[in-house]
Amino acid sequence: MDGETRAEILDATNRALCEHGYAGLTVQRIADESSMTSAAIHYHFDTKEELLNAFLDDLIERFESKLPCGAADPRTRLDGVLDAVFSPKDPDSDGFPVAIMELKAQAPYHELFRERFLDFDGVMRGVVADIVRDGVAAGHFDEADPEEIARLITTMSNGAHARAVALDEHPAETRRVVEDALELHLGWTPGEGADE
Repeated sequence: MDGETRAEILDATNRALCEHGYAGLTVQRIADESSMTSAAIHYHFDTKEELLNAFLDDLIERFESKLPCGAADPRTRLDGVLDAVFSPKDPDSDGFPVAIMELKAQAPYHELFRERFLDFDGVMRGVVADIVRDGVAAGHFDEADPEEIARLITTMSNGAHARAVALDEHPAETRRVVEDALELHLGWTPGEGADE
């Protein structure tokens, strides 16, 4: 399937999840949100679960595309992770965080969803742990357990997501708390000392 068709189906899935929730999500409702028929969507995805798995793949790709992977300085990379996770609501996101929350709520009941969120958690934790390791080795951060810092940041980012969706709290509130924790654990204040 070409990229344009995939994007249209995933965007329609996002809108349908936001409007109807997981319980009300059907391929027909996804089709209603697109220019495609339900038969055309079934041509590309045999099941709704297969489609939602592709939607979750897109989640990981969106996150990874926001990371400053080319930056050599671990402080710049860690700032980039914080920007990716705690940036204000994207006006072009079209409710994407709500759709993800709908799927997170299903993870205890759907092994596939739980596995995909574990994949995403693993990606995020791996990225943060690598950054912390590099920062400690370069002398930019105080000695710290990279895995524990990664767990702290991912846990706080999950909380920020829930608070943003359920309570309409601005992600900057949680980012401030995360930055305080990083200063406490790493001896570094985000935004300070990183290369431009």
